[in-house]
Amino acid sequence: MNRPLRRIALFCGLLTLALLLRANWVQFAENDELSNHKKNRRVQIEAFSHPRGDIIVGGKSITGSKETSGTDFKYKRTFKQGPMYAPITGYFSQAQGSTFLEGVHNGILSGNDDRLFIKRTLDMLTGEQRQGGDVVTTIDPKAQKAAYEGLVNLDAKGAVVALDPRSGKVLALASTPSYDPSVFAGISLAESKKFKALGERKDKPLNNRALRESYPPGSTFKILTAAAALEHGVVTDIDERTDAETPYKLPLSSTRIGNDVPDANCDKVSVKTGMQWSCNNVFLDIALKVGKDRMRETAEKFGFNEEQFIPVRAVASSYPEKLDTPQTALTGMGQGSLTSTPLQMAMVTAGLANDGKVMKPYLVEELRGPDLSTIEKGEPHELDRAVSEKTARTVQEMMENTVEKGTANKARIDGVTVGGKTGTAQHGADVNDERPYAWFVSYAKNEDGDAPVAVAVFVDPSNMNIPRSEIAGGKLGAPIAKAVMEAVLER
Repeated sequence: MNRPLRRIALFCGLLTLALLLRANWVQFAENDELSNHKKNRRVQIEAFSHPRGDIIVGGKSITGSKETSGTDFKYKRTFKQGPMYAPITGYFSQAQGSTFLEGVHNGILSGNDDRLFIKRTLDMLTGEQRQGGDVVTTIDPKAQKAAYEGLVNLDAKGAVVALDPRSGKVLALASTPSYDPSVFAGISLAESKKFKALGERKDKPLNNRALRESYPPGSTFKILTAAAALEHGVVTDIDERTDAETPYKLPLSSTRIGNDVPDANCDKVSVKTGMQWSCNNVFLDIALKVGKDRMRETAEKFGFNEEQFIPVRAVASSYPEKLDTPQTALTGMGQGSLTSTPLQMAMVTAGLANDGKVMKPYLVEELRGPDLSTIEKGEPHELDRAVSEKTARTVQEMMENTVEKGTANKARIDGVTVGGKTGTAQHGADVNDERPYAWFVSYAKNEDGDAPVAVAVFVDPSNMNIPRSEIAGGKLGAPIAKAVMEAVLER
């Protein structure tokens, strides 16, 4: 064989070897990645080829699977009371993918989870149709209904989170305006247009305001300011008069901050009275004396500056590291560059109601297989000891006084000990132009002194047809919190 032919033969041999190597690499090394790639049509067809497991609330499924025709996708997802539960379930769509519990626990619901391998293998050998497992939530259906309907009746953008302070169970998680995941669960052009329209709406119904958006918490943060002051010895007697004058002059500034109540109610009053009437001057002064580092330390023990996974991800609330003196003072009343999710303020309230122990919030009671066997059980887990029992009980005393004799009286429940705090938060580049946010946080106690429920209510009244003077946490948020607490106490 002459030299040119040998070179051509060698080159062809190398090409053949490279082709064989590549084929084997794709077959074995990249098999899992390609098999599960989101653009692999076969993966999508398989995902919708059988009924999906369900998400369970109060012993009943709030999801289902519906057989379809005219498409490669045999089944599509259905949702019962979709708008009320959408912030929990998320969506599972043939065209749009999945979110929240539908996404986080897709493996269990679809039957593809490795922990279902034996069941999956037996189904394959016996020819049985694959079945998905179930996700059993911690949600209390009556509390969820009270939270959702309370926001809907206001016709407001907002969110409600209710927790069991003793365990961290999420009892209610509502966000409005909401959406029905069923209307775009399929792959049709009409359903895709509905999803696009939801994304283009100014009121952003696809946004989860309870977990994924943060806002200035306003005066509800004063319960944490008080806890920090007591824990660090800045305040030793909540009944002793302070030297905080009103209106309060911010340090290094000509700005003076007043109150929504007459000066006589707030001028140089005690911390307990300051909480009762939500006196800004008292808590601005306290935050300055505690200092930014100790304020931030206490905030972080309650969960600030860290994402939470319940297992759905919640964005981190922020107590900034770099604050000047005026900014530090402003955090004392929940303003400035401080931000919080409704979940985070529920955690603060629950931690104080639980005598200073902050429990990790969790939304899933149990993951179970198609045969109803338990695959994984949700368990209480202590996130941090935020403050001492003595400090927590002192803040409880102030919050309970605020419900009995102060601005939080609309949360009062006959025969039940309730602690609460109102909040109105200014925001925007020009706070005089933007309508303030309304907040309310509270807890209720059993006869034995345990608190089975803590609630945070957030209301954005930007689309509500009410006067600015009517925008207050005690007016808008307290009735919702009361209804949620009553629902849990009835259980």
